[in-house]
Amino acid sequence: MAFRRRILTPISYSTSLLSWWRHLSSAATKSPPLLWDCTSNSTTLTATKESITLQLFSWGRGASGQLGGGIEEIRIYPAPVATLSVPPNFSLSDAIPGRLPQRLSSSEPRVEVGISCGLFHSGLVVDGKLWIWGKGDGGRLGFGHENPIFVPTLNPCLESDVRGIALGGLHSVALDVLGRVFTWGYGGFGALGHSVYHRELLPRLVEGSWDEEIHHIATSGTHTAAITKSGKLYIWGRDEGDGRLGLGPGRGPDHAGGLSTPSEVKALPVPVAAVSCGGFFTMALTKEGQLWNWGANSNYELGRGDKIGGWKPQPVPSLEDVRIIQIASGGYHSLALTDKGEVLSWGHGGHGQLGHSSLHSRKVPEPVEALANERVTYIACGGSSSAAVTDNGKLYMWGNAADNQLGVPGLPEIQSLPVEVKFLMEDDGLGNHNVLSVAAGASHAMCLVSRSGC
Repeated sequence: MAFRRRILTPISYSTSLLSWWRHLSSAATKSPPLLWDCTSNSTTLTATKESITLQLFSWGRGASGQLGGGIEEIRIYPAPVATLSVPPNFSLSDAIPGRLPQRLSSSEPRVEVGISCGLFHSGLVVDGKLWIWGKGDGGRLGFGHENPIFVPTLNPCLESDVRGIALGGLHSVALDVLGRVFTWGYGGFGALGHSVYHRELLPRLVEGSWDEEIHHIATSGTHTAAITKSGKLYIWGRDEGDGRLGLGPGRGPDHAGGLSTPSEVKALPVPVAAVSCGGFFTMALTKEGQLWNWGANSNYELGRGDKIGGWKPQPVPSLEDVRIIQIASGGYHSLALTDKGEVLSWGHGGHGQLGHSSLHSRKVPEPVEALANERVTYIACGGSSSAAVTDNGKLYMWGNAADNQLGVPGLPEIQSLPVEVKFLMEDDGLGNHNVLSVAAGASHAMCLVSRSGC
């Protein structure tokens, strides 16, 4: 499949302007805490004297503590939250929602790192340990209470090491190394999968009907999905008639618009390897990179060229000959990353979140032409924003900028073209900022950055 490209240029901002912004944030001058040090401890590797420095940056609206800086604040550009010392052979988590597994072999022990943004909370996984912070209402932080936490805090309540996390609106999901799923937080609409609708203040095992390990998880505001080792997809949470659960007639809600017990999506005729949960729709990828989706489609979220939605999973017609390696879902829009490093977008475009230099919605997947000269390696969606990381460590964002969640000061509230996010250079003795991954919530975002030149 070939796409016709009209080359547009992403917006960038000069270093001199960044220098002017520098005095606006005291957070940028603070030394972020060292959360994990491979030279002194590791659960998967012996301690090593060699290390690479990673930093976690956050920006946007942090009134609930989700930025991790210790105070209620608004960050207009990225500021460091934490530092990690990892061995040279570290890798990103192989259980990132919507992303096909990247490692050829899982037998080689490595330190894995992953991040996730929920509605008003944030999480970081390093070598099986979970740090979590932000708004505590509903128990979404998993500490046994509902108080907010304003700095990254190690959660000791998970009984085994964590492989990956997915943070939702009022709840959280974790996948452990034994292939088990744990959820906690507000249980409305059955989003926790515990056959009940009340809140869980501590992580609780999801007792699904599967008889094998879970290898992949994803969640949205109110529905959650899990994929088994053999590629079966199980789903639970809110449905209410738009078909986002993919279960069909007679298989839907068991109480007040929600399904509280995990059910297999039997209408999928092929095994899948990755899943992404949008606002009112769901997308899944086969291991070969074919995209299937289902659910609401009133804003062209399914990319089929019409507004006909429904519960039955179908492949996206225009992408049948394109290999997709990562998918990301917003409230009403979608992104896909091809194996050639090209970003496609479709759905609602009213906040500029499609990156097509207009606010028009797109009926079918179209390439983000402003990134045509870049090879993208990682994508993410917020509720009405989008992000992409390139192979040379650049970060681009676009869409809704009302809460400074794009990380670039001075933008209009609607940013319809990708803009490069810059980082302040501090005299910290570290190298340049090489972005590895990005996560976006409703009004804040985070990214993992290598400072050691890798």
